[in-house]
Amino acid sequence: MRKIRTPFFEIGTKNYIYGDDVLALAIAADKFAEKYDIDILFTTPYADIRRVAENTKNLIIISPYMDTLYPGRGMAAVLPESLKAAGAHGVVVNHCEKPMSLPQIKDTIKRARELDFLVFACADTTEEAEALAHLHPDIINPEPSELIGGGDGKVSDLGFVKKTIEAIKKIDPNIYVEQAAGITTGKQVYDFIMAGSEGAGAASGIVNAKDRIAAMEEMIVATKQASIDLKGDK
Repeated sequence: MRKIRTPFFEIGTKNYIYGDDVLALAIAADKFAEKYDIDILFTTPYADIRRVAENTKNLIIISPYMDTLYPGRGMAAVLPESLKAAGAHGVVVNHCEKPMSLPQIKDTIKRARELDFLVFACADTTEEAEALAHLHPDIINPEPSELIGGGDGKVSDLGFVKKTIEAIKKIDPNIYVEQAAGITTGKQVYDFIMAGSEGAGAASGIVNAKDRIAAMEEMIVATKQASIDLKGDK
C-alpha cells in the first residue's frame, strides 16, 4: 500500500473539469509535490485515471468510488481491478455526493484491502466519523455536507475539527484526519493542519478559482509551511 507522509494535501476535481483540464491540473500538482516535497492525493474521474497515472510520478491517485464485484459479469459497474490496472492507489467511500450505507462501506473497504488500496472515507457528522472509524479506513474526511462546494468562504469551525479528530483518534489513533469542506485559501489549510488534522484538501476551491494553478500552489505552500512549523514545535 502506498504510504502517506503527513501533513498531506488532497486535490479533488469531481466533475467540474475533465479531459485535458484534469491532466493539466495533475501535471502541475505533480511538479508541486516534488518542488515542495509533500505528498499530494489527486482524486480524479475514472476516465482520467490512466492518463494522470501515465503522465505523473509523484501523485497518490484516488478513484472517486468503486463497486465490490469481481471480474466477470456486471455491465457498467466500476470494477476495482480495473481501477488498479489504470493506476489508482486508493478509493473514496461515502462522499456526500455518492453516499453509501454502512454495510456498503464495510464491503468496499474489504475489497480495497484485497487490492492494497488506500481508503479515503467521508463523514457528514462526528457521529458518522465515529462509526467509520470502527471500520478502520486510512483517512477520514469529516465535512458537513452543507459546506461542500459552497465557495462562499465558510469552512468547518475549529471546534468541530478538534471534536472529530478526538473522536476518531480515540477509536483508532492510526487513522489520518483530513479537513476539506469549503476550503478556498492557504490560511484555512494551514489553520486546519495546525489544529491537528494530518491533511487538508480542496476541490471547488481550486477548480473554480480564477487561476487554478495559483490557488492550488497557495494551498500546497500552506501545507508545507505547516509541516515546517509543526517540526519546529517538537
